[in-house]
Amino acid sequence: MHDEFLCHVTAYGMCGGQRVGVPLGTYRAPTLALALWWLRDRASWIAERLDPSPEDPAFPAGALVPVAATVADVPALLRAWCADVARQERVGDELAAGRLVRIAASDDTTEYELLAESVDALRMQRTLPALVMPVA
Repeated sequence: MHDEFLCHVTAYGMCGGQRVGVPLGTYRAPTLALALWWLRDRASWIAERLDPSPEDPAFPAGALVPVAATVADVPALLRAWCADVARQERVGDELAAGRLVRIAASDDTTEYELLAESVDALRMQRTLPALVMPVA
């Protein structure tokens, strides 16, 4: 059993013709349950910042406008991932097995990536490929 997990959240976009990553947070979780909690919390955090409630008094009337229907709805994808118990269990199983888990969602300009992996697996210099889990 893997007991400690390293979790990262990064946003990637283009700047000056190059792909640039901006770290949004890192957490060294002492348990699997806390690693899963942190990933859900960060996904929710990103979703709320990308798609805040128009009724929030912090925003003046008309400050928020809907995006085109052709743009991927990253906040909805992240919220759906957070609410899907089966996918949460699958992520937990993969992490417990020592595999790197990558959860990613992107729109026209930015890719949001959540990564988690066992610290033990890092120490053992894992040889298994990363499991890429689609958000949709």
